[in-house]
Amino acid sequence: MKVTELIHSNEKTAFSFEILPPLKGTGIEKVYQTIDALREFDPKYINITTHRSEYVYKDLGNGLFQRNRLRRRPGTVAVAAAIQNKYDITTVPHILCSGFTREETEYVLLDLQFLGITDLLVLRGDKAKHETVFTPEGDGYHHAIELQEQINRFNKGIFVDGSEMKVTGTPFSYGVACYPEKHEEAPNMETDLYWLKRKMEAGAEYAVTQLFYDNRKFFDFVKRAREAGITFPIIPGIKPFKKLSQLSMIPKTFKVDLPEELTREALKCKDDDEARQVGIEWCVQQCKELMAHGVPSIHFYSVGAVDSIREVAQRIY
Repeated sequence: MKVTELIHSNEKTAFSFEILPPLKGTGIEKVYQTIDALREFDPKYINITTHRSEYVYKDLGNGLFQRNRLRRRPGTVAVAAAIQNKYDITTVPHILCSGFTREETEYVLLDLQFLGITDLLVLRGDKAKHETVFTPEGDGYHHAIELQEQINRFNKGIFVDGSEMKVTGTPFSYGVACYPEKHEEAPNMETDLYWLKRKMEAGAEYAVTQLFYDNRKFFDFVKRAREAGITFPIIPGIKPFKKLSQLSMIPKTFKVDLPEELTREALKCKDDDEARQVGIEWCVQQCKELMAHGVPSIHFYSVGAVDSIREVAQRIY
């Protein structure tokens, strides 16, 4: 079943979460531990992030540096297959413009199709650390909607070079990202919503949001999206606040605001343990309100927050 079918087949608000592939050379056990910790809440699907290669510089010791290309978290396709095989839970690997050529994307699609993994989350991805502006890899794409077009052609049995497949498999279905507080590079919310609608019209079946902590901004975003003619499901992405350092890190990294009430309560905390409890309480109330408004699913970002998510899920599911 596709993601949209999975979340709509649920009588209550569905549960899902996102994980990272393990760092190169560290094994998959921690991934399994995360799934085992959250499995009892009946996740309808699990997202697996994809990470581009980066350039790193090795000191040769003679005043010279060697530039090498390194991918710190390879294995998205293999991790997705391993999870789907071990747990029989639908997996949704991320497919990026960032760091991938068109041919490399095509090979990823072929591998996924061979494995029977046909749900994707299509994203532009972040710029590389050494870039000041986003730059495609080789003949890769500037925008997620261009990547959607390649996937659509693949679904019709057409390769990047225009040749036709002899045998076609189950077509891919996919979702995209959206931003209740606007993508950092969008000039305004109207432009952001314009492109979200274009992505829907190009074949996206749902959108999952960037994390947020203020439900009013989510509700306002959904209202404006519906007024703009965006009709597909919009799934809230949630991550519990956990550490005092996140008071500055979250706005800087994710370009989202922390509500004044949450900030005020966090500033009263003496240490991270107290901040974690504040984050759990905030997240529980946030999720309950979202559920009361009938969201089809809540998607949790699990990195560094599995224990908090487990406590939240125990209280709302």
